[in-house]
Amino acid sequence: MNKNQPIIVTGAAGFIGSCMIRWLMDNGFEHIVAVDDFSRQDKQDNLKDKKIHSLIERAHFFEWLQQQTERPSYIIHLGARTDTTEFDYSIHQELNVEYTQKLWNYCAIQQIPFIYASSAATYGDGQLGYRDDHDLVFKLSPLNPYGVSKNEVDKWILHEEIHPPFWAGLKFFNVYGPNEYHKGRMASVIMHAYHQIRQNGKVKLFRSHRPDYKDGWQLRDFIYVKDVIDVIGWMIYETAPRLEKEEDLSVHALADLKSGLYNLGTGKARSFYDLVASTFNAMQLESHIEFIDMPEDIRDKYQYFTEADMHKLINAGYQKTFTSLEDGVTDYVQQYLMKERFY
Repeated sequence: MNKNQPIIVTGAAGFIGSCMIRWLMDNGFEHIVAVDDFSRQDKQDNLKDKKIHSLIERAHFFEWLQQQTERPSYIIHLGARTDTTEFDYSIHQELNVEYTQKLWNYCAIQQIPFIYASSAATYGDGQLGYRDDHDLVFKLSPLNPYGVSKNEVDKWILHEEIHPPFWAGLKFFNVYGPNEYHKGRMASVIMHAYHQIRQNGKVKLFRSHRPDYKDGWQLRDFIYVKDVIDVIGWMIYETAPRLEKEEDLSVHALADLKSGLYNLGTGKARSFYDLVASTFNAMQLESHIEFIDMPEDIRDKYQYFTEADMHKLINAGYQKTFTSLEDGVTDYVQQYLMKERFY
């Protein structure tokens, strides 16, 4: 593929977006366009030492797009309002739903491949399972406005008749890793645990409020951010050569090229206890864990179990083994948190 063509990353100053830019740099992409709200000082270090061709403010992005004469090779849309405790849906509607719809329409008309971030939050309490089947999308009941907004996008896209030549909506499970320092309370439990250990020598975890789960044994599918960007990179490499060979980039030209929704987890649920124990171990310390009551206002919205069904991505050809929880936590803690480094 032509690595001198513009490749666009939204949410570029954020956690996953800035890691994506590092991957693009490491893989020789020369014309990276970064889109975000660059007014936030706490995210600026994520882009330090990154080689970026253009920085475009989120509010002016569509105006900028209309002025471009060179067609982007790909748009990777990772920008969103990701705060699961933000209950003003109008914010999610504007930043998550309408913004993604506008980008989709642009990519469909201009025939630009499009990858966007969906979320495992769309699965709600998990009663219907965690399969990335398209039929399931219309039956899901997310537990918070953020999850609702992501599911509304997925439903809308599945009803659209005009598509980009390739598209993928990635249902991220619990992503952790470097460059999440700015996320505050929304950062991974690993980062919070690391700072609690340094300050107090112990970690506090939520007590279980269900008899079928022991304290600390609530389960999540934790995935290392480096695995997330490896999957996105694989999709770019997998599709780009075929896209370039197509003489007709009509909406039907590449209908069989794996377009669709994909889970992005490891396929193996692990406990918060294991997560924190791995953090202690990475710091070469004995575990000291205490349990506290979960705030009542989130108890009815709390997921006790998530685990991605990864068959669809694997059957599509992805063969790389996902990083184990222990290896991912060790790399994150020792190479980034302890050294205060960015990726």
